[in-house]
Amino acid sequence: MALADPQSIKISGTTTSLPRVSTSGNSSVYESSDGTIKVTLSTQNGSRKRQTWRVDVSKITEDPFIPAQNQEVSMSFYIVIDRPVAGYTNEQALAVVLGAIEALTASTDLVLTKLLGSES
Repeated sequence: MALADPQSIKISGTTTSLPRVSTSGNSSVYESSDGTIKVTLSTQNGSRKRQTWRVDVSKITEDPFIPAQNQEVSMSFYIVIDRPVAGYTNEQALAVVLGAIEALTASTDLVLTKLLGSES
């Protein structure tokens, strides 16, 4: 079952609408009209259950080696929930995910900011 269409994401205060552009089996892709933001949701079932939410973002920026030229750069962020087929309910898995997000974003995103600064 797919999520509502369109999805949206807020980056740097700007909310972007992401219409669904493809669905295949247990995967859906939502993408901005200019193609610079893409969200992919998927579920893999096997000996373990793995759900992924991923955002890929691209932009044009100055080439640091040739300042007169621009280049496309991209980054990704994703959350993977990897659990056994049995043993964790959806509610128990949700509690773990929310706890992890809270730990990353507590105290004005302190741990996440330190992680982005390569601290461990």
